[in-house]
Parts: sequence; structure tokens; C-alpha cells
Amino acid sequence: MSAPLPALPAVLRPLRPLLSLALSLVLVLGLTGCVTTGLPTAAASPWKPVPLGTRSNPLDVAFSSPDHGFLVGSNRLIMETDDGGASWQERALDLPEEENFRLISIDFRGREGWIVGQPGLLLHSDDAGSSWSRLLLDTKLPGEPYLVTALGPKTAELATNVGAVYRTTDAGSSWQALVGDAAGAIRDLRRSADGDYVSVSSLGNFFATWEPGLPAWQVHQRVSSQRLQSMGFQPDGHLWMVARGAQLRFDGDPSTAESTESGDWSKPVIPITNGYGYLDMAWDPEGAVWTGGGNGTLLVSHDGGASWQRDPVGSEQPTNFSRIVFAPDGKGFVLGERGVLLRWLG
Repeated sequence: MSAPLPALPAVLRPLRPLLSLALSLVLVLGLTGCVTTGLPTAAASPWKPVPLGTRSNPLDVAFSSPDHGFLVGSNRLIMETDDGGASWQERALDLPEEENFRLISIDFRGREGWIVGQPGLLLHSDDAGSSWSRLLLDTKLPGEPYLVTALGPKTAELATNVGAVYRTTDAGSSWQALVGDAAGAIRDLRRSADGDYVSVSSLGNFFATWEPGLPAWQVHQRVSSQRLQSMGFQPDGHLWMVARGAQLRFDGDPSTAESTESGDWSKPVIPITNGYGYLDMAWDPEGAVWTGGGNGTLLVSHDGGASWQRDPVGSEQPTNFSRIVFAPDGKGFVLGERGVLLRWLG
């Protein structure tokens, strides 16, 4: 049996309640000051690591058919798969050697594909990526290419890192501006299947939305004092939000949300505070919610965010997860820094 604690000196006895509270806070918060509420680890993982053989950062992935697709990323990275993403082979693009392009976005509609990158790169393919043609961009284009969406034969939308949105219907020979004023410098930009956009300002202090037919972006103040990290669309079309401080929020039912000038947002969901923030969120084909971020943080919720579990495969990866992608046909990938890629097995 351990020895009893020594009695407090008489001068400190009036402070006993405060000292007890301080001790409780130390036990709860830990010596570092971070909440140490651990999460359970799932018994099994639906993800499998895929070796890429590169230290470049994968940034986006898209498929021209159920088995054939491409992955693009930093340092001119482009890789091709013919087995649905189970294995990848590095390819090369005919680009000037002196420019270190960062390939940011790729998309396919059937055999027609598009790639955008920085600085000032736009590529088009009409043969499922067997060959790529570089298209010249107008020198007056506001900002740098950031997001491309294939919409049909010779038709695509191009958005830039200042929120300019353009559409082509002639395979990139000409582009029509869809929004009058740009949103300003952004850190994140997403498009819904219905053509709506949401952007997060470069400083994370506000976000903006735009839908087809509006003359300009609609600016919204952030919901809390925490700066925004990224935003996107839930499967039902409502928004989700990731903010600093490892906070997640969902826009939706006003009866269960905090009504603000920026919408009916849920109260902040903080699965775990471990010193690492979250960078992305996505819904898998079974309806579970995934979020990922720094130091191999990959979490899943099967009840709409009420409770969370760590993914055992994700926690083993020495990387920061920057993107979670699920395709309409059920394929899924988690993209991490330094050549880390996880493939969805379901």
C-alpha cells in the first residue's frame, strides 16, 4: 500500500479546493496541455498501402474506365494504373525540363481527360491519356489553374486559385467566364456534382460560395474564431468544414445546429486533440465519414460524427494525409505526403 500524502501546511489549507482542481486539470490535460482523450482503434482497416516508389506528393487521382486511370502530384509526378489502382507505373510528360510543374488536378469523362498544374499548365487528352496536348492559357487569366472538371465531349470547367471559373465547349480552344468577380486568394476550392463551388480564403478567415447563374461569389464569415482549413460538399449537397484546432462542422438540419449568418452549422466536433489538425473529409460508399491530417491521423465515424475510431493502417504511415477521394463507382484513395497512397478495399 502506498504511503499517505503529507498534510498540507496550515497556511495552504484554505487553498485546498483550488489545489485539488489544479491537480484534476493536470490529470485531464496532461503535462503538455493537450487533451489526452484517446480514441479506440478499429479492429480492421478497409485501406491498403500501395507502394509508389516516389517521394513526390500525390495530389489528385482520376479514372477513364473502371481499371485505367492516372495519379498526379508535385515534381511533375504522373503515374498510370491498369488494375484499378492496385499498382502504378510512372509516366513522363513532354514538358520543358527547366520548369518543375506541380500537377494539382486531373479529371476524365470517358476517354477525354484534363490536367491542370502550376505554373500555368493546362493539358488535354482525347485518347484516355495515351497522349497529352498542352493548351496555351490567356496571359490575362486571373490566378493560376487550380481545379479542372470534365463535363462531356470537349467540355470542361477550369477554376483558378483566385476563384475565377471558366468553361470550354471546344476542347480548350476558347473559354467563357462564368463568374464576374474572383473570390480572392484561396487555400482550398471544391466543386459539387451540381456545379456549385465553395472556397476558403488564403488566411482562412472567411469562405465564399458560388452557384451557376450568380453574378459573383457570396462571401461568408467563418463560424468561430478558429481559422478555416478546408471545406467541401456532403453527399446530400450540404457543406462540411474543417477548422484549426481539429474542429469539424456540418451544415444541415437547423433544428440540431447553431444558426449563424454563415448558415445552420453543427456545434464543433473534435474527435481527438493530439496536436495535429485535419486537412480533408469524405464519405465512403457505405456512408461512413472519414477525416485525415497530420502524423498519420486517419479517423472514421459510422454514426455521422458522434463517435470516432482510429484507422490502424493509417496510423502506421509516416506522413500527413492531405486528401481523401472516393469516386462515384466506389473506388477510394487517401493521398499522403512523400509518396504515400492508401487504396480502399471496402
